[in-house]
Amino acid sequence: MSPIRGMGVLLATGAGWGLTQPLSKITVSEGYLPLGLIFWQLVIGALGMGIFRLATGKSIALPMRHWAFFLMIALLGTVIPNSFFYRAVAYLPSGVMSVVISLVPIFAFPIALMLGIDRFSWLRLCGLLAGLGGVVILAGPDTLPDASMVWWLPVAMVAPLCYGLEGNIVSKWGMHGLGPGHVLFGASVMGALVALPLAIGSGQFIDPRTDWNAPEFALVGSALIHIVVYTAYVWLVNRAGSVFAAQVSYVVTGTGVLWAMLLLGERYSMWVWAALALIVAGMFLVQPRTQDRVAT
Repeated sequence: MSPIRGMGVLLATGAGWGLTQPLSKITVSEGYLPLGLIFWQLVIGALGMGIFRLATGKSIALPMRHWAFFLMIALLGTVIPNSFFYRAVAYLPSGVMSVVISLVPIFAFPIALMLGIDRFSWLRLCGLLAGLGGVVILAGPDTLPDASMVWWLPVAMVAPLCYGLEGNIVSKWGMHGLGPGHVLFGASVMGALVALPLAIGSGQFIDPRTDWNAPEFALVGSALIHIVVYTAYVWLVNRAGSVFAAQVSYVVTGTGVLWAMLLLGERYSMWVWAALALIVAGMFLVQPRTQDRVAT
């Protein structure tokens, strides 16, 4: 693969992922609650991934011996983090959420140390401290448009914490011989089965037989974009290696902020930009430097 093509796929994938941040803001703009949104997000994801896998000749079997693994991925990868994410994005600017979500590698490093799957590094410790410094700046009294928003930052940070934990669990115990696409499909199916009774029982279920406006279309668009960009990311890992593909996180953060400015008209203080710079620097320092390939 040529460097130009690889960079083009990287930028397009990151920009697509970044677009899902303001779309999530639009999705919750008229009062939809997390569990109903999560259910339909998972249903759309499962249908999309299932059709894609059938079209490409890949398995959609969900062996019972893998159900507990699919459930763990569904809970840590979607149900729990998105429950907190959708709550927080209703109150925090979309661009700030893009900055907060970029904390995944910052959380992942200390978790990896505790699980014994990574070694201590002073350079990566500096990255961790830089990321924490960015969070401190975000929590400052002059950073957010409304000082009361600061209380939603810990809620927003549950999502990257879950993603960091999920990644380390998979890194330590593997994927049971399954490719990431198969895992995502299985987790989407299992997650939908879990989210449906929770959404109905809590009164958060969303009846699709409603007048469709921006929130409904934003939800469908975000779910479909996620399928496309995840597939592109897996393809990029296989073609260019995980180290190159990991740089997509920088593009997601940067374009997430830019999409929010373009679509939502958000503007940020100099403190938000300073926090973004520190967190991106921290991301760079704590990123793993190994290269591997994955199956699909």
